[in-house]
Amino acid sequence: MRLRVVCAAADSDAVVAMLDGEPGVAHVSVAAGTSRQPPGDVIEAFVAREVAEDVVQRLKERGVDRAGEIALLPVELLISRTADAAERETRGASADAVIWDELVATTGDESRLNGVYLAFLVIACLLAAVGVMTDSAVTIVGAMVVGPDFGPLAALAVAVVGRRRALARRAVLALGAGYPLAIAVTVVLVALARRAGLGPEDPLGSLDQVAFIAQVGPFSVIVALLAGAAGMLALTSAKSSALIGVFISVTTVPAAGYAAVAAVEGDWASCGRSLLQLGVNLVGIVVAGALTLRLRRHTVPTEGRARAPWQGGHGV
Repeated sequence: MRLRVVCAAADSDAVVAMLDGEPGVAHVSVAAGTSRQPPGDVIEAFVAREVAEDVVQRLKERGVDRAGEIALLPVELLISRTADAAERETRGASADAVIWDELVATTGDESRLNGVYLAFLVIACLLAAVGVMTDSAVTIVGAMVVGPDFGPLAALAVAVVGRRRALARRAVLALGAGYPLAIAVTVVLVALARRAGLGPEDPLGSLDQVAFIAQVGPFSVIVALLAGAAGMLALTSAKSSALIGVFISVTTVPAAGYAAVAAVEGDWASCGRSLLQLGVNLVGIVVAGALTLRLRRHTVPTEGRARAPWQGGHGV
């Protein structure tokens, strides 16, 4: 990863000395006096992901973040024998490294209750409702992919492990306000569609492909736990492509869409089962995500670290 540090000139030598003595750091360069606001030096280096968390924490302990800047950027391609040699000096694998501040920032951004988040959630619930009314598994899968709810679920897991109340409140607000709104909008539009004669006469009476949505059982819990674990692994190892599989495996948005259709049809038993399915998946994902993050924390090297960055402090 590319590290960029802006610090006061008086702290520059100490920062450079720390980076020079850190295994896994290469190509340290200093541009003295180039920062105008705040005034100081700009220091850049390439850091192996395995030691990035430790480097960031040591810079924060020096107070660099209070008076300057610490930025980490992913590098898609770096052709350098010296950088390769520096990475070989680190222990562990890059996929096993967890950068706590990166995780907090990512989940914090994805758990904000805003217009884009609500729009995606409403669209996903509407797609799920269409999938239920047409008994289309393909449409249900589309609703799963569009649904943005894994962001606040992951944020809630991070908040539980890191004891970050602000992040927890943000995630709970996004889920607690987003789902009722999305279900309400879906109920209204499904009711209008039914009045217009769209869909079969009894959309819940002959379901085959999507009947599983309202069937709560042991496998509902198992799938939710596996999806939560896989999602947290994907987030903490920068394997974002694996998140698509997580989105397709969880029955959150489809359950909300099913509940809306059942409410319009007056089938309150199916509506209740769908909402139970929604709750089981939400809780299962958060529990598995938190447990996975705790296990990942214990596998991260902590040598030379004055305190664990997981417990409160900086970030969201």
